[in-house]
Amino acid sequence: MARSSQQKLKILYVARALMEQTDEEHPMSATALIAYLHGLGIRAERKAIYDDIDTLRIFGMDVRNRRSRPAGFYIGSRSFDQGELRLLCDAVRSAEFISDAKSEQLCRKFEKLAGIHGAQQLRQPLFVEKRANALDEGIYDQVDTIRMAMKHDLQITFGYLEWTVAKKLRLKRNGERYRVSPWGIVWKEGNFYLVAIDEKSGIVKHYRIDKMQDVQNEPRHRSGADMFERFSAPEFSARTFGMFGGREETVTLEMENHFIGVLIDRFGEDVRIIPRDKEHFRALLRVHVSRQFFGWLAGLGPGVELVLSRRTRFEYQRFLRKSLEPYHDTEEESEQAIV
Repeated sequence: MARSSQQKLKILYVARALMEQTDEEHPMSATALIAYLHGLGIRAERKAIYDDIDTLRIFGMDVRNRRSRPAGFYIGSRSFDQGELRLLCDAVRSAEFISDAKSEQLCRKFEKLAGIHGAQQLRQPLFVEKRANALDEGIYDQVDTIRMAMKHDLQITFGYLEWTVAKKLRLKRNGERYRVSPWGIVWKEGNFYLVAIDEKSGIVKHYRIDKMQDVQNEPRHRSGADMFERFSAPEFSARTFGMFGGREETVTLEMENHFIGVLIDRFGEDVRIIPRDKEHFRALLRVHVSRQFFGWLAGLGPGVELVLSRRTRFEYQRFLRKSLEPYHDTEEESEQAIV
């Protein structure tokens, strides 16, 4: 390599050495930087190193000088601190939709932002429960295709898969392609969902993106701009139980006071609360009425009553009765089983 080219690269190598090899406890002296450059076939003097560091500071890098032993230069602040990188890496490792191989690949990239010494801390194991089958990495391309369609205000088409009792995936609708107007992507319960208007029915639906096959842009403008003008993914996610659709409705629950934490965890702090007495309150909730909502409600057990609407209350009663139909043991049989 020509000497002039080496000198042009010198400051870049100095920046890389500081980013990859230093922190407050592991600084590099000017002598160490000169030796590092020498190993790359680049000659440098102490004054040139100081000039390069001044230039990097002007450029915006937080290069600091530690005077006490071990003395030398190091990067003070980075785009992500150690705690932030650990949080990101733990989130990636525990995400069900990311394969083990892909999660480790992403964490290795995070390690480069931490430097070689910080990277050691990111490799400390995180123990998580066994993940479900991770999604095919092709899902990332599908998400990109959907995002591009939304950016350019286009509809999309795709095949949609479903499981059979033989544990095989097959196309729904005998392979007929779905055509929808995409308006949002929600990540919930370990899966990506597309929120869209089904152009065949005109209804807002959501689709598991990992079950969407061969996603393609359709040269037609999206419909439903008025419906999604104020779309909020967090609000939609809170109203929808298990990402199963249903009639959207405002319901009123009467609950014992100790359920307030459960309610806020599910719907957020903006949920409307009306105190009833010292032990009860009422909550007005906007939800998608579905069997999954009724299942969530039943899971709360005694101390919760669906008060309004009357229609939803009747549907909930019917849901409970049908759920109990298989359990028609006599009272005597039930008592014997408990004993």
